Amino acid sequence: MSDAPSRTTPETVLRTRFTEMVGCTYPIVQTGMGWVSGSNLTAATSSAGGFGILAAVTMTPERMRDAVRSVKERTDAPFGVNFRADQPDLSERLRFVTSEGVRLVSFAGAPTKDAIKQVHDAGAVVVPTVGARRHAEKMLEWGVDGVIAQGGEGGGHTGSVPTSLLLPQVVEAVGESIPVLGAGGFHSGAGLVAALAYGADGIAMGTRFLLTAESRVPDGIKGRYTAATVFDTVVTTALDGAPQRVIRTETVDGLEKAPTVLKLPAAVRRALAFRKETGTPLRDLVKEGLAMRKSQDLTWAQLAMAANAPML
Repeated sequence: MSDAPSRTTPETVLRTRFTEMVGCTYPIVQTGMGWVSGSNLTAATSSAGGFGILAAVTMTPERMRDAVRSVKERTDAPFGVNFRADQPDLSERLRFVTSEGVRLVSFAGAPTKDAIKQVHDAGAVVVPTVGARRHAEKMLEWGVDGVIAQGGEGGGHTGSVPTSLLLPQVVEAVGESIPVLGAGGFHSGAGLVAALAYGADGIAMGTRFLLTAESRVPDGIKGRYTAATVFDTVVTTALDGAPQRVIRTETVDGLEKAPTVLKLPAAVRRALAFRKETGTPLRDLVKEGLAMRKSQDLTWAQLAMAANAPML
């Protein structure tokens, strides 16, 4: 008998355009969750054969540099870094992460053509998250290398289209040209099989990785998540004016019931706390807020509430 390896090993069965593009073993992505996806979780995911993404949105430039280097010290496997497209110092951050050999840059929101070009010029790839077919088509037109199609089941900021409807739409629209990853409600191997059956090139998960031992989330919070049922989550605009799927708590109930005028003082306090935590100068915080209002079509009330999301 031949000693050649079987053609049906997990590595060959699960090889997709995405794994070929970024160099990971399995088409499973750990998304960049602010305050959660640190160097430990990112390195552990990539070391296990998946693809970890470091969340740099909520980090100061110094912390980001330390975190990227920490991942590289922990693993030789490829990994990515996540940013918000409207960060004032984005160009400088992109210059650093690509100089460190980061393989992929993901974005919350649509990256500009200049940002895409900067990443490409450095030899890395761009994979933003989209919530609609038209967004995927626009990103393909602008030259991204892949997209994450997140349906309404996703945690955090999310859209209204279920993953089972969005994912095949995005695959149909851009799947012949670039890899498509499904996101929103995935948590097991069965979900990966379903996504591949839809024609996707893999899946991206956030909350599932939040619950791992390598996640920095306290065990008490993890317990709250694992005890929750499908009836214990709610999509609310009370946190920052944009739809977010969260676990219903007394804090969420209080925000939903409170009039906007009473929410503003707390939002201002959280904005100042966010500034202190991330090291963002006040002028940049204002500039970033105005950019968010323009790019996300926020009302002034929504903009005032936007600081709640990263600090709650």
